Amino acid sequence: MTTANHVEYQTDPSQYKHWKLYFHGPVATLAVDIDENAGLRPGYKLKLNSYDLGVDIELNDAISRIRFEHPEVRTVVVTSAKDKVFCSGANIFMLGVSSHSWKVNFCKFTNETRNGLEDSSRYSGLKFLAAVNGACAGGGYELALACDEIILIDDRSSSVSLPEVPLLGVLPGTGGLTRVTDKRHVRHDLADLFCTSVEGVRGQKAKDWRLVDDIAKAVDFSQRVQTRALALAEQSDRPANGKGVVLKPLKRTVEADALRYSSVTVEIDRVKRTATWSIKAPTGSQPSDIAGIEAQGDSWFPLVLARELEDAILMMRTNELEIGVWLIKTEGDAAAVLAMDATLLANHNHWLVRETIGLLRRTLSRLDLSSRSLFALIEPGSCFVGTYLELALACDRSYQLALPDDEDRAPKITVAETNFGLYPMVTGQSRLARRFYDELPALEAVRAKAGQALDANAAFAVGLITSNPDDIDWTDEVRIAIEERVAMSPDALTGMEANLRFNGTENMFTRIFGRLTAWQNWIFQRPNAVGEQGALKVYGKGDKARFDWNRV
Repeated sequence: MTTANHVEYQTDPSQYKHWKLYFHGPVATLAVDIDENAGLRPGYKLKLNSYDLGVDIELNDAISRIRFEHPEVRTVVVTSAKDKVFCSGANIFMLGVSSHSWKVNFCKFTNETRNGLEDSSRYSGLKFLAAVNGACAGGGYELALACDEIILIDDRSSSVSLPEVPLLGVLPGTGGLTRVTDKRHVRHDLADLFCTSVEGVRGQKAKDWRLVDDIAKAVDFSQRVQTRALALAEQSDRPANGKGVVLKPLKRTVEADALRYSSVTVEIDRVKRTATWSIKAPTGSQPSDIAGIEAQGDSWFPLVLARELEDAILMMRTNELEIGVWLIKTEGDAAAVLAMDATLLANHNHWLVRETIGLLRRTLSRLDLSSRSLFALIEPGSCFVGTYLELALACDRSYQLALPDDEDRAPKITVAETNFGLYPMVTGQSRLARRFYDELPALEAVRAKAGQALDANAAFAVGLITSNPDDIDWTDEVRIAIEERVAMSPDALTGMEANLRFNGTENMFTRIFGRLTAWQNWIFQRPNAVGEQGALKVYGKGDKARFDWNRV
C-alpha cells in the first residue's frame, strides 16, 4: 500500500483544500470552495466547483466532525463560497482519464457520503439544507438532493440540472436519477425532460416541478436560508449543551502487505489474492455509564472500532483492487463484546452513543456494499457475538469449526438483541431478517437461541452459518472454497454478490446501489461513453461524440 497511487482517507479541517466550515449556534455552514489546482491526481483542473474523490473525502470528514465534535449543531447549510456556481458535479476530465474501476468506486463513495446525510437526518436529528446560490449540475445537484430541503436562488441564471445523458452518455450518478423520482416524486415525464436537458430548470418552474422546495430572490436569499435552517433545527433533539468529542488521527501502521490498527488488522496474501481481517474484542475495564464514556472521548472502544473498521474498508476497497476475497475473523473475549453491546443499548438515546451506533451502522453497510467476496471463519478464540456477529451475517458465507469432543476449544457464536435491528442494512432490514426473508418461524427459532453460546452444530441447525466442518475436514474445505472463489470472474462475482446480498423489498438506497452496480458499471464500459469518440472522451475538445446507434 505504499505506491504512488495510494489514496488516504484520513484528513482534518486544517488540511482541507476544498471546503470551509463555519459554526453559529445550532447552524453549521459547509461551503464548497474547490481549489481547481488541488486535484487528487494530475491531469485535470477542478473548474467551476467540480469535484473528484479528494473533495468527497473532505466532505465525509467534515460531516463526521459535525456529528461528533459539534453536538450543538442541528442544521447544516450546504452552500457555495463561489459566486454564481454552487457545484458543477464530478469533474468530467477526471472521469475521462480515470480507469473504469476508479470511476465506479468513486461513484460508490460519493453515494455513500450522500446517503450518510440522509442517515443522520433519519437517526440522529441532524438536518441538512442545500442553499443553492448558483448553477447546480450533475453530482452537485445530487448533493443538494441528499439534503432534507433545497432553496434555489432565483436570479434568472441559476438552475438545477442532471445533464449527464445528453452531455456525457452516462447516467446521472444513479443517486441523482433515483432521488428525483423516489425522494422528490418528480413526475416521470417531467423527470424525462429534466434528465435530457443540458441547460436545466430554474426559478418557479424548478419549484413547480418539485426539483427544489423553495426559491428566493438574491436580496432575500440569505435571510430565507437562515430562517429555514433555524426552523429545521427546531425538529432536532441534538443537545445544545453537549460536550463534543474531538476526533484525533487514528493510530495506524500502513505496511506493504498489511494495515494495523489497535482493534483491526488486515493482512494481505498477494499470491492467494486474499486479505485476512482480524477484529479484536475490547480488553480491560470499559465504562458502562455516560460519564465514563464522555471521559474517554474518542478513545471509547466502540467509537475506535467504528473509525478503524471504516478506514480499513475504504483503504482496501480503493488501494487493493486485486485482493478479491476478504476472510473475516474475530478474536478476544466474547463476554467483553456482549458487555459493550449492553452499554450501547442502555445508553442509545444519548447523543454520543447514538452517533457511535450510527457510525457502526454506516460502516457495516460499507462492508455490505464492498465488491469483494466475504467469508467468515469462526475458529477457536473467535468472538462472533452481538455486534461482531454482524460481521459474519454480512458475509457471503460463514464457516464454523465443529469440535464436538473438545467443548472448551469449540468456537461459539451468540445472537444478541443488537442483531435484531440496531444496525439495519440499506434495505431497512436487520441482517437476520434479510437472511431469513423476514419469515417468522426461522426468526423465532433464532430468537429462542438468543443469549446462548452456540457451537457449530447448533448454529448450523438454525441456519446461522453456511457450513460446520469438523477438525478433519476444516482445512481442506476452507482452502478449496477460497481457491475456487479466487479463480472466478470478479465481474460476475460482483454482480452475483450484489444481487444475493440485497434480496427482498427494494427501497431508494438499494436502487441507488443496484443501479450503480449494474447500469452505471455497464454504461461506463460502453464505447458510446468511453470509446475514442465516446461522449466522455471528447467532452471539452470541440468534437462531436460518435455513437453506435444500436440499442442493447
